[in-house]
Amino acid sequence: MLAPASAGSAAPAEPARTARVHDQDHDHEHTVDNRSGRVAPTAQQRRDAADLGAVARWNTLGTPAALTATAEPLASGLPAEPVAAARAYVSANLDVLGLTERGADALEVLADAPLGEGAVVIFRQRFGDLVAGRDGLLSVGLRDGKVWHVSSSLARDAAAPAPATLTKADAERIAAQDAGLSSPTVLATELVAVPTPKQGARAAYQVTLGEDLTGADPAAFTTWVDARDGAVLVSESIVDADSDNPEWDVFPDSPRTSYSSADTRRTWCQQPSRRCDEVVGNRASPLGWDVDPATDQPTFTTRGNNAIAVHNWNSSDPFTVGTETATPSPTREYQYPWTNQWYEEKCAPTVFETPARNDIDAARANLFAMHNRMHDWSYHLGFTEETWNMQAENFTGAGLGNDYEQGNAQAGGISGGPPDFAARNNANQITPPDGEAPITNMYLWQPVAGAFYGECVDGDYDMSVIAHEYTHAITNRMIAGPNAGLSSPQGMSESWSDLLAIEYLYEHGYSKDYTVGEYVTGDATAGIRNFNMSRSPLNYSHVDYDFVGLQVHASGEVWSATNFDIRTAMMKRYGAGNAALQKACANGKVAVTKCPGNRRWIQLVFDSFLLLANSANSQVDARDALIAADQLRFGGANQDLIWNAFAKRGLGEAALSNGAGDADPRPGFTSPYANEATVRFRPLDEHGKVVPGAKLFVGDYQARAVPVADTDPATALPDTVDLVAGRYSFIAQAPGHGEARVRPTDFRSGQDRTLTVKLPTNLTSGANGATATGDGVNLAALIDDTEATNWASLNAPVAGKGVTVDLAGDRQRVKRVQVSAMLRPAIATDADPLAQSRYSGLRQFKVLGCTASATNDCADAADFRTVYVSKRDAFPSGQPRPRAPELIVREFDIPDTTATHLRIEVVTNQCTGGPAYAGEQDADPRAATDCATASPQAQNVRIAEFQAYAR
Repeated sequence: MLAPASAGSAAPAEPARTARVHDQDHDHEHTVDNRSGRVAPTAQQRRDAADLGAVARWNTLGTPAALTATAEPLASGLPAEPVAAARAYVSANLDVLGLTERGADALEVLADAPLGEGAVVIFRQRFGDLVAGRDGLLSVGLRDGKVWHVSSSLARDAAAPAPATLTKADAERIAAQDAGLSSPTVLATELVAVPTPKQGARAAYQVTLGEDLTGADPAAFTTWVDARDGAVLVSESIVDADSDNPEWDVFPDSPRTSYSSADTRRTWCQQPSRRCDEVVGNRASPLGWDVDPATDQPTFTTRGNNAIAVHNWNSSDPFTVGTETATPSPTREYQYPWTNQWYEEKCAPTVFETPARNDIDAARANLFAMHNRMHDWSYHLGFTEETWNMQAENFTGAGLGNDYEQGNAQAGGISGGPPDFAARNNANQITPPDGEAPITNMYLWQPVAGAFYGECVDGDYDMSVIAHEYTHAITNRMIAGPNAGLSSPQGMSESWSDLLAIEYLYEHGYSKDYTVGEYVTGDATAGIRNFNMSRSPLNYSHVDYDFVGLQVHASGEVWSATNFDIRTAMMKRYGAGNAALQKACANGKVAVTKCPGNRRWIQLVFDSFLLLANSANSQVDARDALIAADQLRFGGANQDLIWNAFAKRGLGEAALSNGAGDADPRPGFTSPYANEATVRFRPLDEHGKVVPGAKLFVGDYQARAVPVADTDPATALPDTVDLVAGRYSFIAQAPGHGEARVRPTDFRSGQDRTLTVKLPTNLTSGANGATATGDGVNLAALIDDTEATNWASLNAPVAGKGVTVDLAGDRQRVKRVQVSAMLRPAIATDADPLAQSRYSGLRQFKVLGCTASATNDCADAADFRTVYVSKRDAFPSGQPRPRAPELIVREFDIPDTTATHLRIEVVTNQCTGGPAYAGEQDADPRAATDCATASPQAQNVRIAEFQAYAR
């Protein structure tokens, strides 16, 4: 999934599931697992894990979800050969693994992958004649006869299940019904075993099916149907949103954000030639990109062993009906005209009827080349036939073939436009199990009123988008084996896709902006995200900080920022090299131990995928796998810098996640390789007294963030926090006092320091007796001292709407106010039933004052005088949409005002006041783009907080 185009709210995170839709409009990042019950680890298992000094997490089958070594390996003295060592480890550790002898004997080697001088061995259980189709995996990370990491989804025993009584047709019908598909296409059906906590292994049909697979809104699932009683055991959405020297004209990165129609494409060739700007042939694609492995002959178009690129303007299924690749080139010169027609004609729907046909040949050729490029780059990092990559034919004999990437250019270009824009501002990847061909859909981009404001561009030219989607296939294949796929409610799936995209571009010298979606969004700084990963303030206390349309993407930005820090530290230690060395490493021509730090880091990221045997993972799980990968590949040479970087972002040794979907995991800022500073939180009111019940948050966010210290004796949190050395910003919050930011502060190793935060009385706080009256709903939310709630005025012109706050008591002197336009999750029992749209956030406001007297009760608007009018961009935002960091609480100095009542009044919301969202921005007669006149959000406005202070 790249990012949501919709401005509406995202659904709460759901449990892990294999099915994965990765696109911008949808978040199907979940699995429906109907297997009830849980087998608890035995006391002996827990004791054995403790004796090993291991950090243990347990799955529902009673075996270790993860055993992570701390100072010492989990086992030593094992054979040097990895498979023999892994088998010896299993035999000697049946108790801690929770396995019967039969359960251990049923393990067969699924993969044996070298990780430098280390290795990871992946086993899969067999239950009688049936292999495990879901779970039943064991991943063992070894080096020099020592085990450093274990991850599993094993069943304790491996008794053969009762035989199937249902037919494949029965299972396919049940799976389609469960998925709600009326006209499904069945991709594959296989009889497998699925372990359950209470019923042992069950014979089950693994059914992969879908509908509208290359259309505007694809649906695809892998469903495991009990082969005896027809129960759906697990269901998972798998949508995530020269004749001898072929040549391709491509945009290696994108046409960039100038949107010039000058053709700046470069010529890529399979072999060296004077006409080539870059040679792309390498051992990852031994036949060449455009060669059919069945014939060893060129296809003369956009089809080869690694990928096919077609187009699908009308959202049919071009891979089975009406397939149209790029116009054949008998000379293998895939150099098609590019006129930038979609941009030049401003999304006019007539472009598809012109001779240029919206540059579709150029789009298909570009998409085909980019998919091949990602195939080759990731191959050298370990995404090979042995680890279930995507190829028509697997030359090594490992894995299953017949599953090259099926690229769908300009998907839904005709059928997916206005009025619903189902195939715009989007991209997705559908990744079924190994041996079943994946599909990626690239869409056109177009301004949409109150939802998305970018240029008229074609996503087939933005390599950061293409690489992001391709990475979803990588992670869904490499993590948890070839069938199960990845579920990461804390956002690592989206983050890994971003990280791999920017690293590919960096290593090849195409871009160093670290921006995903720069071309398609028109934003060179943050692209489709809230933050550029190289300049992000986020930490692990911020999981789910942004719930509006971005949820899993925003949470994933925490992981991106953390990994970027690790990458930076690795480059500081091992250098950045030069352009030639970077490219040589990217093409697998130089051993990783001789490569710059960024290449070493990305190699560890790929290695870590194989160390995750469970589908559902938290950032803590992924942290442990990355740390173990360094033990295996580099002998633990980088433990210090990796741990310290994790700790700086709140993923230190005390970080804890209660399951993969924990929306409020516990952050931890300590490292086993650091001497931390101890910081005492001392919030003081205007009289110098400690404020009770105050909370301290690391970073810029209070709503939905997790505090690190407080002054409430009723909680388990102390009033101190240990932090690895570095610079930190904070925000403090307390009932009756609102919020206060602390400017970035440096802390030294071993330092004991008091952090004094001034928290004066919030004169508009309901906790201090203030009351709110006025327009809209949820009035109390405006004066409750927290950004986690908000006031709203709905379905009416927003200008002039407002809330009057009786400050309680006599006249008060006010010198400054704090206002927040932060949005929040929708609540089922809410007085505000509408989705929390980013465009409904406040942009410009007024503050008015009134002093009550015997003849004036401040009940009418006419009783108030305007004391302050904010700037027009008090809460600034631009392309492609308002972002969370632009809406959080801000401070505004106002003229000294004495009043008994204050009123905050809306001037504009983001929709009505944002210049980027105003006016007609395309030539599509079917849709208006002016937010103030064409979007319902012009009638809605929200404010999270209105706080007032005397000092």
